[in-house]
Amino acid sequence: MRSPQNDASQKTQGPPTMEKTPAMKTRRPVPLPSPEALQSLVLGEGWEFQHRGQWLAAAVPGCVHKDLRRHDLIPDPFYGRNEELLQWIGEEDWTYRCRFRVPRGWLEQEHMELCFDGLDTVAEVSLNGKVILRSENMFHEHRLEVKPLLSAGVNELLVRFASAEKYIRAYRTEFTPPNQVNDPVGNSVRIRKQPCQFGWDWGPRLVTAGVWKPVRLEAWSGNRFRSVNVTQRHLSGTVVVEVAAACAKPRAGTVRGRLLWQGATVAEMQGGELAVANPRLWWPNGQGGQPLYDLELELVHEGRILDRWTRRLGLREILLDQSPDPAGGNHFRFLVNGRSVFGKGANWIPAHSFVAGLARPDYEPLLRSAAAANMNMLRAWGGGIYEDDSFYDLCDELGLMVWQDFMFACTLYPADPAFVKSVEKEADDQVRRLHTHPSIALWCGNNELIQINGGFIEKSRQLARDYERLFIKTLPAALRRWDARAPYIHGSPCMAIAGCPATKLPSEDAHDWQVWHSRKPVSHYETQAHRFLSEFGMQSYPSQEVALTFCPPAELNVYSPIFDNHQKNGGGNQIIADYVSRLYRFPKDYAALAYLSQLNQAHCMEVAVSHFRRLMPHCMGTMYWQLNDCWPVASWSSLEFGGRWKALHYAARRFYAPVLASIRLDGEEAIRTGNSYSRPVTRAELWLCNDRPAAVSGRLEWRVCRLDGQVLLKGGKKLTLPPGSSQCHQEIPLATLVQQHGLDNLYVKATMADKEGIISEKLLPLAPPKRLDLERRAPKLALAKAKDAAGGHLLTVEAEALLLAVCLDIPGAAGQAFSDNFFDLEPGETRQVCILECALPTAALRQRVRAFSLVDSYTGVAPK
Repeated sequence: MRSPQNDASQKTQGPPTMEKTPAMKTRRPVPLPSPEALQSLVLGEGWEFQHRGQWLAAAVPGCVHKDLRRHDLIPDPFYGRNEELLQWIGEEDWTYRCRFRVPRGWLEQEHMELCFDGLDTVAEVSLNGKVILRSENMFHEHRLEVKPLLSAGVNELLVRFASAEKYIRAYRTEFTPPNQVNDPVGNSVRIRKQPCQFGWDWGPRLVTAGVWKPVRLEAWSGNRFRSVNVTQRHLSGTVVVEVAAACAKPRAGTVRGRLLWQGATVAEMQGGELAVANPRLWWPNGQGGQPLYDLELELVHEGRILDRWTRRLGLREILLDQSPDPAGGNHFRFLVNGRSVFGKGANWIPAHSFVAGLARPDYEPLLRSAAAANMNMLRAWGGGIYEDDSFYDLCDELGLMVWQDFMFACTLYPADPAFVKSVEKEADDQVRRLHTHPSIALWCGNNELIQINGGFIEKSRQLARDYERLFIKTLPAALRRWDARAPYIHGSPCMAIAGCPATKLPSEDAHDWQVWHSRKPVSHYETQAHRFLSEFGMQSYPSQEVALTFCPPAELNVYSPIFDNHQKNGGGNQIIADYVSRLYRFPKDYAALAYLSQLNQAHCMEVAVSHFRRLMPHCMGTMYWQLNDCWPVASWSSLEFGGRWKALHYAARRFYAPVLASIRLDGEEAIRTGNSYSRPVTRAELWLCNDRPAAVSGRLEWRVCRLDGQVLLKGGKKLTLPPGSSQCHQEIPLATLVQQHGLDNLYVKATMADKEGIISEKLLPLAPPKRLDLERRAPKLALAKAKDAAGGHLLTVEAEALLLAVCLDIPGAAGQAFSDNFFDLEPGETRQVCILECALPTAALRQRVRAFSLVDSYTGVAPK
């Protein structure tokens, strides 16, 4: 197939099974009336696709899998082992068509352009029988002059999609990567298409096709904007917004602009610049507000407004600081408006296996959950897609910095001239579209190419040259054309290639998979001193409620063929069983196993994050793998498919809190001869971390207790925690107490409170939970209507004995059902929990809400 036509593409801004939530009440700019000289028609209606000679209604944006499913021509791809039965779809060619009428008078305009925001993937486009475009890159945007081909009557647009599976067998056959870790068939890197469509260790292989982004017909006369480049200079007390607008006809018109705050003009453009005095700065979540200005540009000629261009801007400066650290080595930290900010977050994968048409309602519940868990950064991982504008709009609004990968992951890629040219256009299209978003904090060339393939690269000069061509030359050059100040690293982890000086960076981020892949103990994290940890993780199983959406009750066994299909990591079940068995007793059923796997996942991530926050400012960021799922599956996510919070997400809300109290025990765990457990604990360290931009004053209290609640030792002190601080504030001697009462019968509790109440707390048994002789007592529940204006319900949970990992549940609830969950309660302690987003009346809710704790997961055990 021939290479795609060159064009001057420029996009104009403008999961079916996932739970939808109401849109956020966010101030948005009032839309301006369209200039008389510019008209636009979205071609979103009247589409059909051809299946076995028959034309059927299709959705655009969309894809063939969703269209086939809509007509009941295929079963649910996510249910059972249907994924295996649907591989034929990727082997077929598919044709889409749309018949549309050109509005009366449009043909009088000087220009008519057909705009495609995205075609997936090997596409040939015809208009009224004439081929106008061939494209082989899912991430390209296209703008085509089509006026000579249009008529005043009915027009027909035809898009033929060739099979991507056939393409990779026919093109670039001279390139086969030496190591392919996630594509079970192979060679998917030969095509520029969403990598994880071809399968990953958490996602299905569902290779689809379709018009996956909007299509528009635009008519205009005189002149119009082709692109607008916006950058910022931050000076003392002033931010200068620099605007460089490129127009279709450079000399036909002048550009005028203004910056508005809540409808009022705060700066007029002069000489391509807008100077904002006393600016309201954009900050990450937890560091300040997220004020968004409106930038409006007009292209004017002879008194007529020919075109308008608008964007929301956050005034901020984000730098990646890799300067020398006086304590030794080099920093790897993000400076936001001059302030060092600890990156707290997770890795983002596509929100659905079928990404076509994803929009704000699909992203919003997930991103709001990230912000609610005190995250301030997400990594848009390089095996997915460059997300829809609404994803970045939400990140702008919520204060979620985005570490944006280019879409290359794990496997080496070809670098022949045609491929490099295609990547260059891809990068140009995507950076141009996204560069104005204040949430974009970093661009990264790829995910793990050197970490996984470094040995092959070092042995082959050709592979090294290919890597340099793509990630040292092509991608950063495209980025610099649009944002010369944007941070860029060539890969993550940002490792160097021996003999290639250009790949050497002053400091590195890390992906630490020794826990999980190498089955090292969780204490491994506490032996590491990473500067920034951008990947690490632990799998867990989906809740029984989610598992039953793909698995019939009779097959609800993690070793059944159906469940195997929804566990994409080859050794995943064995690894989960290994880690769960280190902490917990044998579960009595699938629901208990899922619960224990989620507790283990939360424990592992808490140990890691607590340690690296204690290392602050040496370490300045953690992003665990992964935030979300693209289908119902066993995975590393903290949000199940559909948005339900796992134990990890509730834990993340605690361990990513602005102030964190954590406990570190000395002594190494060991299993001695005869399978006896040993840990020579002599002391506990109480640490407090504060990443708020201001000091925090409060009181630290601690106590050492027996499991029955008897207090053996206690203390407290008033403290003021400086901003950006991490310090051990108390050492508690434990050797004598351990000798007197036994390791298995003790726990430590630490609480940090300010004048408003408890801001962080931690309860830590000295021995693994499976060794504790816990009383079999069920949590006592009392439900009442909330008295505040917001209404809702308050649930009071009371413990008659020590209860670990109290889990509250409402069948059918999604997202964050409770203000807190999976928490520990001491004997006699009560806790009030808000029930969120549940419209059930009190009587019905009282019948449905349930609670259990760790002891209820054991085989044959029922609570008293």
